[in-house]
Amino acid sequence: MDREEEEKNNTYGKKLASLKPDIVVDLLTYQPDNLSRIVECLDGVVSHYVFCSSIWAHGAASVVPAPEELPRKPFGDYGIGKAGCEAYLHEAYRKNRFPETVIMPGHITGPGWNFINPCGNLDPMVFQRIGRGEKIWLPNFGMETLHNVHADDVAQVFANAIRYRNRALGESFHATAPTAATMRGIAEKMYMWFGRTPDIEYLPWKEWCERTADKGFISSTENHVRHSDNYSIEKARTFLNYQPRYTIFQAMCEGVESMLARGVISV
Repeated sequence: MDREEEEKNNTYGKKLASLKPDIVVDLLTYQPDNLSRIVECLDGVVSHYVFCSSIWAHGAASVVPAPEELPRKPFGDYGIGKAGCEAYLHEAYRKNRFPETVIMPGHITGPGWNFINPCGNLDPMVFQRIGRGEKIWLPNFGMETLHNVHADDVAQVFANAIRYRNRALGESFHATAPTAATMRGIAEKMYMWFGRTPDIEYLPWKEWCERTADKGFISSTENHVRHSDNYSIEKARTFLNYQPRYTIFQAMCEGVESMLARGVISV
C-alpha cells in the first residue's frame, strides 16, 4: 500500500490491523502523532511491536559510553521526533502493557549504499581521496566520535529482540558497533587499509566549512560533531545476547569495497 497516502486518509493503522499481524517491525515512523494512530489500531492485535528509533534520540549525552537510561536531551527535528516516539511507546507499555520494544541504531554502514565517512557526512569522495593518498580535512582536532554499525548487526538486534521478547518488552536497546571511534582514528585506519600514509589537516570549524566544496555536507558534519556519538551495548549484550560481528572499521571497509565495485569511487 502507499503508506503516505494511507496516513493522509488516517487508514494506515486500520489496514495494518486488518492483516492481524503477530509482530510488526516499524522502520519508518518518525513523529509521535503518526505513531499514536498506529498503536491505537494495533493495541490488542499484535504480540510485539518493534520500533526503530535512533541514537540521536539521546541528543547531548552527559556521560560516555552513554547507557539507554540516560535522560534524553534531543535536538533537531529527527532526534526530537524519535525521542517523542520512544517516550510515547514506553508510556503505552507502562499504562496499558502495549507490547513494544525500541531499537536505537547508530550510523548504519555496509555494502550497497553511501554511509557516514570520517568527516561525519555522506560524501563518498572523502573515501576516494583517502584511497588515492590525497589530503583530507577534519574539523577541530578530529577527536569527536562517530558510532557507525554494520547493517547486519542492526538486524541481529531486531531479530534478538523478537527472539527474547519477554526480556525486550518495554525496553530500549542500542544497536551500535562494540565501541565508538574518533574521526581521526577512523580516517587514519582507512588510509592504512588502502596502503597509504595518512595525510590529514585539522582546521577550526569556520575554516573547515570554508574549505568544504559541497556546502550541502556541512550541516551533516555539524550534527555529527554536536552529537559526538558514543553508546554502550552492554544492555543489548545482557538482555538480548547481542554479539556484534563488526567493528566500525570493519563495517566501513566492507562498505568501501562495495563503493569501489559499484564505481561510486575509484582509486
